[in-house]
Order: sequence, then C-alpha cells, then structure tokens
Amino acid sequence: MIKGLDLLLALVMVASLAACGGKEESSFQANQPSASSNPDNQSAKEVRIKLIMNPDEFIVKMYDNPTSRDFLSRLPLTLTFKEFGGFEKLTILEKELSTEDAPPGSDPEVGDLGYYAPWKDVNLYYKDWSYSSGLVKLGKIESGLEEFTKKLQDTKGDFTVTIQKID
Repeated sequence: MIKGLDLLLALVMVASLAACGGKEESSFQANQPSASSNPDNQSAKEVRIKLIMNPDEFIVKMYDNPTSRDFLSRLPLTLTFKEFGGFEKLTILEKELSTEDAPPGSDPEVGDLGYYAPWKDVNLYYKDWSYSSGLVKLGKIESGLEEFTKKLQDTKGDFTVTIQKID
C-alpha cells in the first residue's frame, strides 16, 4: 500500500515538474518594458505621447512592446472615439497593429491605453474592466488621471483625439 502511494506521489511530482518546464515563456509583458528598441533607436519605455482632447491634454507613458512600437510608428494621428460599454471609449483602426509576442489578454484599469486585436480598436479606459482576451496594453495615463477619467465619463457622443509623440 505504501509503495503504491509512493509511486502515485512520484508520478504527480513528475507531472507537476513537466508542466512547469518545456515551453519557454514569452518575454513580452504588457506592464514591463523590454530591452528592444523602436526603429528610431529610442526605447518605447522612454516614450511619452500626448492625447489632445480640446482643450485638455493628457500624457501617456508607453509600454515597450511590439504592439506599442507599431502604434508609435503611425503617429501623429487624429482619431474619432465613441462610447463602448460604459467603461471605455474606442476607435477602430483601418489597419491592424502587430500582436507579435503579445500576451493572450490583459486586465484593463482606469487610465490604460489599450489595443483590442480582434476588432482592431484602440481603447481609452475610464473604469476598471475584467480580463479581455486579445487586449494588449499600449500605455498608461501618467498625469491628470482624475481629469482624464472625468472628461471621458462626461463626454457624450463621438469626439476626436489627436495623438502625438512628445519629443
């Protein structure tokens, strides 16, 4: 009986260890910058963008990941956003962004700038939301979070946002 339990315990330990190894984990993490750089030789972890929602401006610190770098390569942009779901404003891009090395999804929080790959949309979150498959975080509001949240909550109808890199 004891030998049977020992064997079963050994099998469970081997199976557990096998589940932890084997497949390499992606080095991509939405909230942590990586060492790779964009074509301009400036790491995205050092890049900040400005969201201009007349008359207000908000600063976003971009994450260093392939999706963010693809988005940055398209700036400046002026996009029209609309309400979606009572927690975010979104705009649908004409051309999809890279999702190379992207996580399977993310858990958005207030102030996140995200990209929802299945619909090709860029999102501005003014409320926390649940985990969403296909969501890649691009950056986070760095200054004026309270004003940003209030502005998005109070804005009714479509509105334009001009997005520029800050030099």
